[in-house]
Formats: sequence, C-alpha cells, structure tokens
Amino acid sequence: MSRIGVFGGMGPQATVDFLDKLVRLTPASRDQDHLPVIVASLPHIHDRSRAILGTGPDPLPMLLSGIDFLNSSGVGVIAIPCNSSHHWYEQMSQRSAVPILHIAQTCVAAMAQSAGKVAVFATRGALASGFYQRALQARDIGFVVPDPDTAQAQVDSCIREIKAGNMAAGGAHLAAALADAHAHGATAVIMGCTEIPIAAQHAGDTPLTLVDSSLELARASVNYALARGWNRPGWDS
Repeated sequence: MSRIGVFGGMGPQATVDFLDKLVRLTPASRDQDHLPVIVASLPHIHDRSRAILGTGPDPLPMLLSGIDFLNSSGVGVIAIPCNSSHHWYEQMSQRSAVPILHIAQTCVAAMAQSAGKVAVFATRGALASGFYQRALQARDIGFVVPDPDTAQAQVDSCIREIKAGNMAAGGAHLAAALADAHAHGATAVIMGCTEIPIAAQHAGDTPLTLVDSSLELARASVNYALARGWNRPGWDS
C-alpha cells in the first residue's frame, strides 16, 4: 500500500494550496479515484531561510524527524511544498527510504529552454543556497535574481504578509516586484517560494509568464503516483 507523503507546515497556507492543486490535478470522478495522501503539517520547524543565512537555528534535525514520520507512515514518495527546505535535500534524501521529489528540479524541468530571461523569486536563503540557479544552468536557461535592496525587499515582504494571512498586502508587494522584473527585461518569473503563488492571486495582471513551483511539484507528485496505479481502488502494492 503506497501513498504520497506531503511534508508541510512550511507554511500551513502553502501546504493547503499544494493539497488543493494535488486534488485538482488528479483525474477523478469519485472519491475512490483520488490518490491516498499522508500529510505531516509541522509548522514549528525552524526558519529555513534564516538558517541558510546563518542568523537562525538549524532546522535539519526537525526536517529529518518529519522524513522519519512519513517513512514510518507507509508513504511511497515524499513532496515538500517548501522551497527553502531543499537546501537540505541531500541530507533528507539520504535519510529517506523512499524518493523525495525536488521542487526546483520539477519546476525547471517544466520550463522551455526558450523561456527568455527568467527572474527567480524566492527567499534570500533559497537564493543564497543556489539550487534554482544550478537547476537553470543545467538546462541552459538564462536567469536573473532580484536586486537585494529593491525588488528582493518586495519579495521578502510578499512572503511575510502571506504567512501572516494578509493576502491583499502580499499581492501588492508581489505586483511591485513583478513590475520591477518586467522593467529589467524579464519575460518569466519562477515563483520559487510556495507563498508567492498565493500572493499572485491578489497581484493583478502581469505580462510575465509565472511559473508556479507548488503547481509543478503537485503535478510531479500526481504523475509519480498515477504511473504506479495508486489511484486504483483495490490496489494492494
């Protein structure tokens, strides 16, 4: 018996958004057609971005504990709808008995090489870690990151407001960051923090192509499970 394991709570609203996408992407006409999912929503894990930047405690022991919980719950694959936590992807993968989907790799794999100039919107910690930059370089996709004193400050505020439940304010900050990216020649934006797609619902129209890391992780999770028949009633493997 296999299930999708979702390691969430980083943050809770982003986890709910991910689960909604998981359900919507699953081809189903009745309850029994859906995919079995075990969710560990663990919001007390230390701030990932601050830890990467050296200003906060190490979350790795808590991350490994979450991986242990999901492994003990009989999951067959793990998805983590938190980008910054993937700084510790190798350590978590080494600990896990089942595969962990990599949010940045699934996101970048969904992009065409002709994407043009791609701006990466993420926490400062995720940008410092560089896993998005490496994934883009591996596919020869050009990218830029926001100016730390202007557009990145807007991205930071966007993420903070969404985590606090202030959707309109988060959307306003994202709109400002998107306008800056467009003014500097970007044609697409990777929403490399799972709060950003929520803010995008409140940011108004933009000429930029928005690439949703949460959506692509959900799509990869569904495809992984469907390929193994986990949606079939009566499956026993």
